[in-house]
Order: sequence, then C-alpha cells, then structure tokens
Amino acid sequence: MVTSQFGELLPVGGGDPIPLLGPALVVGRRESSDIVLRFPNVSGRHCELNVVDGYWVVKDLGSSNGTKVNGTRVSEQRLEPGDKLTVAKHHFEIVYDPSRLGAVSKPSEPAVPTSLFSRSLLETAGLESRRLPDAHGGADKQRKPKT
Repeated sequence: MVTSQFGELLPVGGGDPIPLLGPALVVGRRESSDIVLRFPNVSGRHCELNVVDGYWVVKDLGSSNGTKVNGTRVSEQRLEPGDKLTVAKHHFEIVYDPSRLGAVSKPSEPAVPTSLFSRSLLETAGLESRRLPDAHGGADKQRKPKT
C-alpha cells in the first residue's frame, strides 16, 4: 500500500520505504538533498525525480556511479510503476499510481532509455548518422557527413 500521495521508493532486499513527498526531488548524499542516501558511492547531487504528465521521470545529474532503470544506465527516463531504479549500487522499486499524479492516459511514446551509450561517439558528435532503410526495407549504407 502506498502511503505517500506521490508514491514510494521501496528498497529491494528490504528496508524502510522512502516516501516521495513532492513532485520534484533531488536524490543524493548531501544533507540538502530531498532524499538523502548516506553512502560513499552516491554523488552529492546524484539524480532528480520529477513528475511529468502524471509519471515520474528520473534524470541523472552527472553522477560518478550512474543511475539505472531496470538495469540500463540512463541519463533521463520515465519511470513506470514497478520499475527498478538503481542509484549507484542501491536498488529501489518505484511504487505510485499515475492517475493520482494527473495522468489521464498512457503516454504515446514508449519509455525508451535515453543514454549516452545508445549511440556511437561519432553519431553523438554529429560525424555519422544512423543507417537509413533502402528502397527494399533493408539497411542501406550509412550516410557520410558532407565535407
């Protein structure tokens, strides 16, 4: 049972639930954080949690040890109820009801991780683009940048 209006983080493996007490929260080791995780591998300002259209979204704040959703490192991603959030090496399940946070329907776009690691370094730098489908539906050669 969720006791906070905004939901809870449940430590995987046991521990006290962490109530989500507002729509915008900073998670980190610093005492000034909204959710304080007193572990040396958690950055001072590790990540932030924000309610967007009734769904929690996590954004990594340049942490040293990363933020993961369901085992995949992310820079920013929507969290579905029941997703596993990992802050450094600390695992939580997020429990909340999107309808209580203002969601009126399921988002149209999937909760795809946005990660630095989802694209090549050349593509991220704008020096290479993704493969384009050819006329027959297969992958064509990669486009080379104009020089």
